Amino acid sequence: MTMQQIRKKAKMTQQDTAKITGLTIKFISEIENGRRNPSDKSKRKLARAYKVPVVEIFLACQRTKCSKEKRKEAR
Repeated sequence: MTMQQIRKKAKMTQQDTAKITGLTIKFISEIENGRRNPSDKSKRKLARAYKVPVVEIFLACQRTKCSKEKRKEAR
């Protein structure tokens, strides 16, 4: 699953996530779009907010990062 899919499965908006985690909406959007890689601390905050194991967040971030790199290579 991607970060966005995890968030939507938790029935949360980016605004909800920002309020709970203390991260900005812009940062959350950048994570979901593969433009930023959150620190381990931020990943733990996201996992708690979405009520998922931290490993799910780590894997989702890795998938998003890989997908973005593949898109760059295709250009």
